[in-house]
Amino acid sequence: MSVLLKRLFLFKCNVPMLRLTTTLTLLALPLILTRLLCYHKRIRPPSILSPTPEAIILSMFPIAWFFGFLYYTEVPSMLFVAWTVVAASQDEHWLAALLGLISCTFRQTNIVWMLYAYVSSQLMFLRFRRAPPGAQPPAKLHDPPSLAAGPLDLVKVIASVPRVLPDILPSFVPYTFVLGAFAAFVVWNGGIVLGDKSNHIPSLHVPQLYYFIASTTFFGWPVLISGHGGVRDLIHGVSSRMFGSKLRTLMSIITSIIMGITVKLFTIHHPFLLSDNRHYTFYVWRRIYMFHPLVPYLLVPIYLACGWAWFLRVGRDQTLLQTLILPIFVIPTLLPTPLLEPRYFLIPYILLRAQVADVPGWAQALEGLWYLVINVVTMGVFLYMPREGVGRFMW
Repeated sequence: MSVLLKRLFLFKCNVPMLRLTTTLTLLALPLILTRLLCYHKRIRPPSILSPTPEAIILSMFPIAWFFGFLYYTEVPSMLFVAWTVVAASQDEHWLAALLGLISCTFRQTNIVWMLYAYVSSQLMFLRFRRAPPGAQPPAKLHDPPSLAAGPLDLVKVIASVPRVLPDILPSFVPYTFVLGAFAAFVVWNGGIVLGDKSNHIPSLHVPQLYYFIASTTFFGWPVLISGHGGVRDLIHGVSSRMFGSKLRTLMSIITSIIMGITVKLFTIHHPFLLSDNRHYTFYVWRRIYMFHPLVPYLLVPIYLACGWAWFLRVGRDQTLLQTLILPIFVIPTLLPTPLLEPRYFLIPYILLRAQVADVPGWAQALEGLWYLVINVVTMGVFLYMPREGVGRFMW
């Protein structure tokens, strides 16, 4: 991308110009996020150069904002993933496949988000399609409203999938070419990692999913509390889901025990996390997770409560599958990553936040203020507190 800009606009190849590559994508991010948000709100977007205030606020998300000024792949990767989802939502699947292919050149795991774009678009298509007058009703996918669904509905969903496959498979054709190219790359490269393979060996890192839901709640709490009824209804809803009956209480206990076992067996103390004290995660790990041996287990019920809180908030205006597909696609992107790294949470956070379609104005303002505070602190530390001999402090 830098080479393209250099040749088109005769940029010099120096550090400021290289960083400008990323900053330009940060400036373009609100334009694409406007369309992503409008897609989930099911409203017509404004003109192409008119970002909404909510999209501008979401573009200020601290991880995107911070790395939008450094020569990192995170923001260009986010831009092309969001663009892929938007193109797929507009039934432009050849364009979506091309954008998905481009996104994989920034981060190889974006192949998963390309597939998410396809599935998301098809679920919306199946939800709202109608038969022409006089025609036979189309086959229906069993996909009830999220908050009214139960465990039995998942069985019915699986049973109903074969009925709708003939209607959605033609749209998948463009993506097969990208999957083929990606498979060829993996064979040629000897793996999915491009670059330093020794420090990025895929590992089964189940607690990474828990760290993601915790960080998502930390960054997105203004959105969580903005639902109908506010904090009180949110707490009541979460407690009802976890302890509303004897069966729910038993399931919560069993789930917590299973999560505790995964914490015991699959927590990874990555060498970078233990040795590099220039990052916030070093201190989160040292001062929270390693404060006492019981702390990682005491956090398990909090992870579970946060997961239910997001399910209730996101699922207010979505079907069961529309609410569950993002967690499903998060698993293959985060589960194999051995290092606790906030940058890995950027794309799933933005896609999750965009699904909340009813954020009132006061909550958007609070969200923007919260992002602003974090950005001022982290940018101030980075710019004005350099550490002698070890570089600058950053995410």
